[in-house]
Amino acid sequence: MSDMITDTIAQTGARPRKFRAATAESTPVRLALTLLALAGVGVLVVAPLATVFAEALAQGWAAAITSLGNHDAQSAIRLTLWVTAIALPLNAAFGIAAAWLITKFDFRGKALLITLIDLPFSVSPVVAGLCIVLLFGANSLVGGWLVAHGFPIVFAIPGIVLATVFVTFPFVARELIPVMIEQGRAEEEAALTLGASGWRVFWTVTLPNIRWALLYGALLCTARAMGEFGAVAVVSGKIRGQTATMPITIEMLYNEYLSVAAFSMAAALTALALVTLILKTTLELRHAGQLAANRRH
Repeated sequence: MSDMITDTIAQTGARPRKFRAATAESTPVRLALTLLALAGVGVLVVAPLATVFAEALAQGWAAAITSLGNHDAQSAIRLTLWVTAIALPLNAAFGIAAAWLITKFDFRGKALLITLIDLPFSVSPVVAGLCIVLLFGANSLVGGWLVAHGFPIVFAIPGIVLATVFVTFPFVARELIPVMIEQGRAEEEAALTLGASGWRVFWTVTLPNIRWALLYGALLCTARAMGEFGAVAVVSGKIRGQTATMPITIEMLYNEYLSVAAFSMAAALTALALVTLILKTTLELRHAGQLAANRRH
């Protein structure tokens, strides 16, 4: 290959050029790119977050804490945490099952199943909430029967959980599938050959190999579940103190011009998201090797 390049240069009379690495840019270019990235992060991320906390503390810590201590705010915080606590293990179980099916078995329709898993990424949360209302609302066949027997879905906590599970379903599965594909089936097949049962293989071989990817997906699912608004707003009915989560309560307070209360709730929700982000970043830094498969896909 080098001889061909030399012959070509000799025939054309061109002067040979020194090759450089693709990332070896000049100092002004690197500086410009760095400043552009910092400006984008500052304008789009840092400034809005700083504004939220500044508005929350506009009347002092006492006013912010008082606004978070009233009954409706406490109810919204409890409901958000409760819904997240229900949605997370459900999505973990569904994600593990879906990833196991896709990576350990060959069957027709596998591509379709992967597409369906990604569907919540494409469908608007508002549309998802509307679908739940049409399926389980009081005017539907199934929803009417459930309401008649005292188990309402729409405008109740089950509907909020269902909407949250739908929106956050892909996160765990999408983190596990690349890792399980990368690991292959050799270890499970070896354990089965040695006489281990299916459950023993899962608990002693599969789960330890996917534990960090599972935790990573769980953190993403948690952050998304706490901040979900569109689908929950449609199915919850926005009943203050009963079906109003933290994002919905923020909207209602802001529409009522209760700025301190709205931004205090927003600051609390942001703080929860930041805690999740810190855990996610720590996981990435400490277990980069185990998560490398995720970054390659």
